[in-house]
Amino acid sequence: MQETRTRPDARVWFVVWLAVAVICAVAGARSPDLLLLPSGQSLLTLVIMVAGVLSATNLLIVLTNFRFKRAKKPEVEVQMVSSIYRLLAVFAIALSIAYAFGALSAFTSFFAMFGGMLLGWSLQAPVSGFAAWLLISLKRPFRPNDRVQLPSLGLTGDVKEIGPMYTVLNQVGGSIGSEEAVGRYILLPNAMLFSQVVINYTVTQEAAYMLDEVVIRITHDSNWPVAERILLDAAREVTADIIQATGMEPYIRSDLYDYGVYLRLRYQTRVKDRAEIAYEITKRIFSAFQKEPSVDFAIPYVYSYRAGHEQKKSTHTKDKDLEHVREIDVDHIKPSHIPHIDPHDMQQLVESIGSQGLLQPIVLIKKPGGETYDILAGHLRFEACKRLGWKTVPAIIQRKGGDDVHSPSH
Repeated sequence: MQETRTRPDARVWFVVWLAVAVICAVAGARSPDLLLLPSGQSLLTLVIMVAGVLSATNLLIVLTNFRFKRAKKPEVEVQMVSSIYRLLAVFAIALSIAYAFGALSAFTSFFAMFGGMLLGWSLQAPVSGFAAWLLISLKRPFRPNDRVQLPSLGLTGDVKEIGPMYTVLNQVGGSIGSEEAVGRYILLPNAMLFSQVVINYTVTQEAAYMLDEVVIRITHDSNWPVAERILLDAAREVTADIIQATGMEPYIRSDLYDYGVYLRLRYQTRVKDRAEIAYEITKRIFSAFQKEPSVDFAIPYVYSYRAGHEQKKSTHTKDKDLEHVREIDVDHIKPSHIPHIDPHDMQQLVESIGSQGLLQPIVLIKKPGGETYDILAGHLRFEACKRLGWKTVPAIIQRKGGDDVHSPSH
């Protein structure tokens, strides 16, 4: 957490202004009629009032800092409250000067004249922004260095400064996919904060943790306990200090889907290091999977246990199967039924086949009394090839009553 200079400056200035007030008071007692002003007061009296206001302001800052320190609140909150003290001090000094020069009535008349106008502007953005700044400084729902999110604006950022009119955010994400600060500063009008939901990721700056997850897809034939152990070991290794601080261990949740099993590794992470910690965990999981033959990643074009099993056969068996692969015209393939197609999965499959080719041929059987074929296995692959504009597709022709062909069921 960044240290602020509020505490030492306030103490020093309190002593300085108090000394100025005392010196002027002693001098004024000896020469009460020195440098009289229009109000009948001396210039030394005006200096005493100004020095007294500034000394009292810094004393309030020192006491506020002491109180917040005992309450274990961040020092940035002292800055936020101190800004209000300084604003009140400026107003008090202005009144003192106006009184000393005999212009207090004119000052109050001017203020009263524009008071109605100011009230009429109360719903306008500048005044609303100033009111929001006062509210934020008093209630402190977020502070400098906090990470906040405004869901309705689709905006996440680290608070850099809270001013009377604008709150400055260092945008998180936006130009990149992960939750890291990108160095692009955004000026958010304070007036908008009255109508926006603000989510604070770091309510407690000293321990800004949140729940995160890394999702891994494994095949149906993977050794589940081994895969789970790999994920948990990776999370424990990377987040050991966080586990010690929070007392919360990583855990696994899972979902079944068409091509395998989702293993959701959930763990506590530091808000501002979320992307880096997820990267380190993913890297360790990938390395461990490469060394463990009993677990494997599921990919969209592996549809079932059998398909995964067949892909793990020896090379000479695959070469033998390839001898039976033929190129069949797409127009000659007339499937008798079309299974349900998930748009997201289909898009992934199209991209995969488009970049790597069709890794598994589809399985066909000739329809009776014609030159057309029905699909036994590979409906989704066939549909993906059609969407890519292929004229022919690799296929294995199954003869009626022939040997079983080990092929995917979809």
